[in-house]
Amino acid sequence: MSAASTPEPGIPGGPGTGTGTGGPRRRAKGRRRKPRGKRHKGLLITAWTAAGIVVLGGTGVGYVYFKLNGNLESVDIDQALGTDRPDKADNGSQNILVLGSDTRSGGNRKLGGGTDDGSARADTAMIVHVYEGHERASVVSIPRDTLIDRPACTDTDGDTYPAASDVMFNSAYSTGGAACAVKTVESLTGIRMDHYLEVDFSGFQKLIDELGGVEVTTTQDIKDPDSHLDLKAGPHRLNGEQALGLVRTRHGVGDGSDLGRIQLQQAFLKALLEQVEDIGLFGNPKKLYDLADTATKTVTTDSGLGSVNALMSFASGLKGIGASDMTMVTMPVVYDPADPNRVLLAESKARQVWTALKNDGPIPKSATEGTATGEAKGVVGRPGAVGNK
Repeated sequence: MSAASTPEPGIPGGPGTGTGTGGPRRRAKGRRRKPRGKRHKGLLITAWTAAGIVVLGGTGVGYVYFKLNGNLESVDIDQALGTDRPDKADNGSQNILVLGSDTRSGGNRKLGGGTDDGSARADTAMIVHVYEGHERASVVSIPRDTLIDRPACTDTDGDTYPAASDVMFNSAYSTGGAACAVKTVESLTGIRMDHYLEVDFSGFQKLIDELGGVEVTTTQDIKDPDSHLDLKAGPHRLNGEQALGLVRTRHGVGDGSDLGRIQLQQAFLKALLEQVEDIGLFGNPKKLYDLADTATKTVTTDSGLGSVNALMSFASGLKGIGASDMTMVTMPVVYDPADPNRVLLAESKARQVWTALKNDGPIPKSATEGTATGEAKGVVGRPGAVGNK
């Protein structure tokens, strides 16, 4: 579905150039999905960081290579979605849907396990709300196992798909790709997504390795053969394979649900962002180029960000937002009493979250109190600051 963006003329090239819970919603009748068996999970949360790395390379020492533009892939979300969408905010705030798919094709097949059946699912979804002034952000993770009513949608090839009730959230991506995922999020929240970013987990692993690993501290042993992870409690510098295992695991911590995995993802992302802030890349042009090369190969964007110049301009407005400026929550849900492997939207509490973002305000603590959590908070944190904020 992704089409490679066309390189723009005039970009310098080559390394030598220097450049209160509402309770479960009423369930629609119909056959329930059977729970999937155990399989490796993909987490593709690096789009945010990738954009930051591109801007580090672009504005810090003037690195912009012609090759990087050819690395990027983009999809025309706006054309597929048409005009029947929520209104754009007029105050300078932005909403970005960051998606990760668990496709088994190409380099991802070895990392993700399973079979390459040509399909893909949205294994991770985060709404990133950048507040007016671009000095802080809120991130809302959407559990992939949430049962929802999916709207009718059209993919970027023009194929249409009927609405469906009582289906998992991640089925939107596997049904109609990025455009259907965006349509579903906008229907669920009533908030317009200004941009779309997606990352593959083979690129995620390589990016972590090129960064030199990420330092975290764990408060308990984490062992999950499914994600090739075996960590003792204590400080660690995770390489790419270990980092990928950590953000994929759901059986090694908490209650074994996707919600616990989300808590690990959020804690790891904060540690990653903090390390990128302090990494000191400006004196190493080759490392900057290698990171930017990997980052641009890793992300798929909406067409509005489908060039290095556009991605740099976008990321340049975000570079002042560090880990301490980000609030991370999970969309309020409750466990499905009919199936512990599924969750249902806590509608009244979720409404508090969406209203806050629409009004460019902070997410109230009451919005997430008393909801399902996954019981993995505090298991992973930054060195010296274990736990999620």
